Amino acid sequence: MSSDDTPQSPFHNGPADRDEAPQYVLPLVVHLEKTDPPARTDALRTAARAVLTILSDERSTGEGEWAGAMRDWEDARIRKVVRRARGAEWRKAAALPGITVTGGSAEVRVYPPIPLDGWPKELAKLQVSGTDLDDPEPPAAPDPEGPVLWLNPELEMSAGKTMAQVGHGAQLAWWELSDTERKAWREAGFPLSVATAAPDRWRELTASGLPVVRDAGFTEIAPGPTVVVEGGAAFCTLPGARRP
Repeated sequence: MSSDDTPQSPFHNGPADRDEAPQYVLPLVVHLEKTDPPARTDALRTAARAVLTILSDERSTGEGEWAGAMRDWEDARIRKVVRRARGAEWRKAAALPGITVTGGSAEVRVYPPIPLDGWPKELAKLQVSGTDLDDPEPPAAPDPEGPVLWLNPELEMSAGKTMAQVGHGAQLAWWELSDTERKAWREAGFPLSVATAAPDRWRELTASGLPVVRDAGFTEIAPGPTVVVEGGAAFCTLPGARRP
């Protein structure tokens, strides 16, 4: 599932310039076998960690081989597209340049940004729909040591759409941090949690000054907030206090 228009880099072009710039997309592929699908919450966490992993990879910064594509992507409207693969499709997708991030039950591969019309054939034929996942057991409570990506309780989104949204949230959090904070979070393996906020808590979070993902409304849902990122006690501390 694609997700457009959010977040927007605070370091690059303004809205008009972003529209005029060449448009890129960050591809993510979730490994989704029929007989052994990943748990939904684990897939969401893994997708968010995958985005952070490529943002922090040395190939994405400075003079790295992916750095130009990453800059072009951040200079335009930031798009992420999540597709699914199984069997031979997954093996072919895994052979392309990228990074595979593994969670408890989920595998997500993230690739350097590509032009909107420049998908490799191995990824272009993968399905966007069909990424509906369940949690076989109730997810554990969020870990206060790391950040929490809080989902809007009023929205119903496919797993693919939600993976793109939490990826946006992770990216917003990354932009808020100093180099020292980024290094500590990366070295810890990017611990984070994903949970759906209670309605009262959601209203509190959206008014707190914390980073908020706002979807453009092109797919599945109307425009509006989808994710709020609350900082952790040890990693990815963010402006705005964590509730005692």
